[in-house]
Amino acid sequence: MASHTEALKWTTQLHNAPSNRRLVGDKITLPPSALEALLAAAPVVSVQSNAIRQLTSSFDPFNPYSFAAERRAREVFEDRQQQLPHPLTFRLVNPRNGRAVYAGIREFSAAESTIGLSSGLQEALGLQNATSSESTTREGTPDVLMTNGTDTPKGEMITVHSKSLSKGTYVKLRPLEAGYDPEDWKSLLERYLRDNYTTLTRGELLVVPGARHERFRFLVDKFEPDEEGICIVDTDLEVDIEALNEDQARETLNKRLAKKKRKQESPEGSSPGGPLSLGAEVQGRVIPGHYVDYNLMEWDRSKDLEVILHASDDDTRLDLLVTPFSAHQRLKPRSDEYVFGDLSARPTKRLKISHTNVDIEDAEYLSIAVHAWYGEEEEAKDAARPIAYSLEVSVDHVRSNDVEDSIELSSDGVRCKNCHQVVPKRTLPLHEAFCYRNNVVCPKCSTVFLKNSDAWRNHWHCPHDDEHGNDVASRRKHDTIFHPQSPLQCPSCDYQAYDLPILAHHRTTTCPGKEILCQFCHLVVPQQGPEDPSFTDPEVLMSGLTPHELSDGARTTECHICNKIVRLRDMKTHLRLHDRERFSKPIPRLCSNRICGRTIKAEDEGRVQQEQLGLCNECFGPLYVTAYDPEGKMLRRRVERRLLQQLTGGCGKFWCRNEEFCRTAHKNIRAEDRAVSAKDGLAMVKPIMDDLVNGVSSMVFCVDEGSQTRRSLAAMVAAEEEYELEWCVKALQEEKGDLDRAREWLKDRAPKLGEMVL
Repeated sequence: MASHTEALKWTTQLHNAPSNRRLVGDKITLPPSALEALLAAAPVVSVQSNAIRQLTSSFDPFNPYSFAAERRAREVFEDRQQQLPHPLTFRLVNPRNGRAVYAGIREFSAAESTIGLSSGLQEALGLQNATSSESTTREGTPDVLMTNGTDTPKGEMITVHSKSLSKGTYVKLRPLEAGYDPEDWKSLLERYLRDNYTTLTRGELLVVPGARHERFRFLVDKFEPDEEGICIVDTDLEVDIEALNEDQARETLNKRLAKKKRKQESPEGSSPGGPLSLGAEVQGRVIPGHYVDYNLMEWDRSKDLEVILHASDDDTRLDLLVTPFSAHQRLKPRSDEYVFGDLSARPTKRLKISHTNVDIEDAEYLSIAVHAWYGEEEEAKDAARPIAYSLEVSVDHVRSNDVEDSIELSSDGVRCKNCHQVVPKRTLPLHEAFCYRNNVVCPKCSTVFLKNSDAWRNHWHCPHDDEHGNDVASRRKHDTIFHPQSPLQCPSCDYQAYDLPILAHHRTTTCPGKEILCQFCHLVVPQQGPEDPSFTDPEVLMSGLTPHELSDGARTTECHICNKIVRLRDMKTHLRLHDRERFSKPIPRLCSNRICGRTIKAEDEGRVQQEQLGLCNECFGPLYVTAYDPEGKMLRRRVERRLLQQLTGGCGKFWCRNEEFCRTAHKNIRAEDRAVSAKDGLAMVKPIMDDLVNGVSSMVFCVDEGSQTRRSLAAMVAAEEEYELEWCVKALQEEKGDLDRAREWLKDRAPKLGEMVL
């Protein structure tokens, strides 16, 4: 715990150091002597260790003597020391032109008498290149370069003031160009500002790099609070992006509409693609060299899928590619980047996808692409001719054997030795005479062809694998895809593959340039940066995270349940521990007052058991006396007297709803006064007093408005039959009667009805 007595006051003048690429945003570097001077000028603050919560042996806040002793002990142990504010922020001024900008510190590693500035800060201050011998003044005359006895020139002088800034709550950014349309402004700005900025200055130029190598330029226009600069560390900052003028807003809208229209348009002659339904067959066509994309949004995830693509003219150039769209697979399937694919030379493609496959476990939808292969040897007329096809996604059923294999030969049937067809025994000689004269059987694949057909003349078998086909185009396609003349280079790294499926597997698994949606920074980024660990790192293998997520997950945040500082990548495990703790917690004990919205605190359990009333501190307070009463007779008389007072005179509170045992509440609810005599009141109180003698406490004391409201809200939430009443009362008590926050409290800390630990 610390409280500043005065602001930090420190000023110096330093020379601008040569450009440092490591400095970005508003970060600066100062010399080590600056840190010493800052520490010497730091204000004296009162510091008390948070670990010292109770310094006396018996501390009771309700006992004035022990409370005073505790206060004196804390004054003795309280320390006063010099402490720098956090974060350190500075105001930089260029004396030559009067420009000023705010900045945050990166480190104290600059050379003595120099200050390191990022390129953005140098531009904001209007600094010239300190190392250039051709720098000139605004009047056009050469500047006099100062030296310190060596040949190394000194940069321009910068005045540095320590300046504490208010925490910003709002900033308005105005784009300098029209057409900015990133996928997610919030996560993009959040990560860039968090990593590179401590302050923002009004009128500053903010250049934000996009996920796809774009550069978004903004003018920082307005702040709340309305000051020259704000601090953006440890604060919730609302960001508003507003166009510079109406013309820019109109141009941005037109560009977005044009971009959306281009996405919807497809190449002339190819089908537009779109959504797919399970079990529905779609007809389409695709020009060689192009793709047609489909999306399967919903399917039964407990069953296997089968994707069937059939070329209408038995064309073998079609390819079937499937990629589950998820956080770790963000791109559409292409011939060199897919998860499931059939690039064979058969006219009908079949893909079976198991429901247990880890790639589709967290998939948002299945992205399916139909691709028509096009080689350099193809004629121009073939390249312009669309290929018709049919596509269907269905549940994979277990199929029986072919009909020929399952049906036994009839008594008069016999199988031809050449074509293996079943023919009647009486016509076998005629069939064989025709078959041997006109048909030929491939000795490798046992396929039957006509001897003079083009299919037989072009029939081929690959010498390297089991693939075969019946035309020249299919052979060229197979050789190009599976047996290229030179290794295929990955466009994102130095990896080389021997065929296209190996390259596609690399680009969807371990390629550093593969784009993912990071679960921590919520940006689409490459899965491995230059400073991230490798995929073979033991921590990467054990965590199941990508290298980028492992590095980005090392940032810490505060647990919203226990307020502990936890690494982002450990937060899921940390929350599971809280989830298990929910079941081990004992159910809260309610105050025995039927209209009270409080629970019995753990430190009050001894007192509650001793008095045998089951009341919370607030309800028991008016009944407390210091008289010795071992049998509790005097206490029961006080209870009876208080109940009679409520019945005969009322509590006088307009919010009271204790209709049964309070005259005021009866009048508030029924708008009529009820006069109860002492004799009638004793008869009404007698059942409660009898229960109290038997050890059963069921009080109906009037309570404050907040407690009464919490009890009513708790009964309403408990009526939903999701949580027990005791937990609902506890949640509303902890969250000061806020119903929405109480529901969140229940979700994080209370077990549901019937919920058990597995």
